[in-house]
Amino acid sequence: MSKTSKPRFDVYEAVTNRIVEVLESGAADYQRPWIRRGGCTGRPINVVSGNAYNGINVVSLWVEALAREFETPIWGTFKQWRDRGTPVRKGEKASLIVFYKTIETERDDTSGDDSPELRHFARASWVFNAAQVEGYEPPQSDPIPDDPLFDPIPVAEAFVASTRANITETGDQAYFSPSEDRICMPPRNLFTGTQTMAADEAYYATLCHELTHWSGATHRLNRDLTGRFGSESYAMEELIAELGAAFICADLGLTPEAREDHAGYIASWLKVLKEDKRAIFTASAKASEAANWLLSHRETA
Repeated sequence: MSKTSKPRFDVYEAVTNRIVEVLESGAADYQRPWIRRGGCTGRPINVVSGNAYNGINVVSLWVEALAREFETPIWGTFKQWRDRGTPVRKGEKASLIVFYKTIETERDDTSGDDSPELRHFARASWVFNAAQVEGYEPPQSDPIPDDPLFDPIPVAEAFVASTRANITETGDQAYFSPSEDRICMPPRNLFTGTQTMAADEAYYATLCHELTHWSGATHRLNRDLTGRFGSESYAMEELIAELGAAFICADLGLTPEAREDHAGYIASWLKVLKEDKRAIFTASAKASEAANWLLSHRETA
């Protein structure tokens, strides 16, 4: 009698299930996982390389930080923490990240091309937050000013200008108009601060959301989701815009804005995530592409 084989670990399913679990749990009063209130707002960073994580790993680690109330964006493997003299405390639970392994295989076609075909496979890895180790002292974050008046942030102003997007400030809604290829924003002096976010940060976070939409136009990144997601393509595009804005705000050192209609966003996202375990991977990859493309304009401005 043969032994029953152990089911193969599905990294896509594991990551998606964890994100759905946190969203459904009501963590942080149903704030989106990439909106950190009173905690760290930067992209997750590897303790050894100092490099920021990308794509699905940003979302996955933000979810874990939110659910487990970690206040630092620094992460590392068990070995990385041990080698630097700050070992992981006994009993701490690791968090899942994904890395892609590339292998060469023979082409299964008759095209005559005898070059090897490259195939990418998602593999799981496990990391611990700095809050789970001995001897690590997190950096102190600067307090958010109490003054609710709008105060332009130079790095954000320079970033927005570098995109050369057509932006007008009028009305009381923020949106991207594809037919006019124009972003409409409420006047910046209408934005107000909160206990955890200044008025200027709210303005730029909203603008980054619309800039992510803007980046997907046909003559830019040509982000058409209808072929795969059909009627759910709108929800996916909104998720990409929210993630893209969060990635940009993290790189610029801004605090993302929590939208008043976030509950509605979450309901539509959950439906997509439950139906397609790879949807969050697609959204994260598209958001990273948009954020990196928009941020790259600073180098040529």
